[in-house]
Amino acid sequence: MLCSMLRGGERRDATTSGCGPLFRHVGWIGRLAVGALLLVGVVGCGDGPRLRPVTPESVVLAFGDSLTSGEGADEEQSYPAVLAHLLGCEVVNGGVAGEITQQGVARLPEMLLDHRPQMVIICFGGNDMLRKLDDEVITRNLREMIRAAHQAKADVILIGVPRPGLLLRAPSFYQEVAEEFGLVYEDKIVAKILSRPTLKSDLIHPNAKGYRRLAERLADVIRKNS
Repeated sequence: MLCSMLRGGERRDATTSGCGPLFRHVGWIGRLAVGALLLVGVVGCGDGPRLRPVTPESVVLAFGDSLTSGEGADEEQSYPAVLAHLLGCEVVNGGVAGEITQQGVARLPEMLLDHRPQMVIICFGGNDMLRKLDDEVITRNLREMIRAAHQAKADVILIGVPRPGLLLRAPSFYQEVAEEFGLVYEDKIVAKILSRPTLKSDLIHPNAKGYRRLAERLADVIRKNS
């Protein structure tokens, strides 16, 4: 908008995009101020990860282990079941209790073919960490799942799973993978749920209230990034 008022045959350069005359008529303080405004404009208009809007015809695949299957609650209280009601579309529960990421890599292609989802929510890695598998193994398998989902033309949301311990937080490799693929990433909700006894059925699984909290957070993330 600032530059649009200054067009009219004046010379432009690559750094000012048509704002040359403005920079010629202000001092160095003015140049700094205008430059800062332009920088803010560029940063503010940058595109972050985006998701296609969910419609009643959409299919979402919730893919993971027991956190997805709903261990510790009834089937209709699992986060995919609650998320389906919140989004108003089909959410396939693709969770298998006890599964590690390598097993997820092997299972995902068939699920993508069967359901053809618009979106895949990946929540994996907890069992790998419980078995003390290398982070590099988890990272490699997450990449394989994300590539498979993208090849199937599906958007991907990655959920960070906390490493077992006194201070629950998702390892940094989740963030690194999300940035590598430009994914929408949620890294705090599972750790928050598992840090509150009233939201857990045991040490590593939410209860019905916890799964609802997870579904509500994911619905919010999807709406804000669509």
